[in-house]
Amino acid sequence: MTAGRFIHYTLNFTVFFLVQVFIMKDLVLFGTAFCFLYVFFLLHLPIETKPIPLMLISFLTGVLIDLFYDTMGMHAASCVLLAFVRNTWIHANTPTGGYDDNVPPTLLNMGFGWYLTYSLPLITTHHLLFFYIDNLGTELYLPLVIRVISSVFFTFVLGIIIQMIFYNKKRGI
Repeated sequence: MTAGRFIHYTLNFTVFFLVQVFIMKDLVLFGTAFCFLYVFFLLHLPIETKPIPLMLISFLTGVLIDLFYDTMGMHAASCVLLAFVRNTWIHANTPTGGYDDNVPPTLLNMGFGWYLTYSLPLITTHHLLFFYIDNLGTELYLPLVIRVISSVFFTFVLGIIIQMIFYNKKRGI
């Protein structure tokens, strides 16, 4: 990775982190829909990112979010699971022509159909583990399912809107 790309992804992380911690933390729709926008930082890392560095980046991202949310590792565990599944899911969704080098997997670069099948299952996996850990021991599964579905929808729609407004093709944010 070149120094320019490293700086770009560092700034990208900083923006997502600050927005998550200072704006999204207090934004809850109808008491059930939470928005974990920082997940898009992990989804938009380069396709060429190897599994171990990706899991380390995800772990550090989750731990930093956990520090501000007081969630004791719930975000870290969810992010590591997302990173663990991400590369396998990318290879399962490889288009017929393959992927272009050094192109982030964003909506503008890949198209809506591919991006929907790429991001929605990964966001669902992240949210499902997060809310399952949060719900552990209460045996109330209907509220868990409602929280997961509404939060996935809220996160995905807000992520799409942000990409349409702020992202450039080939570079990301």
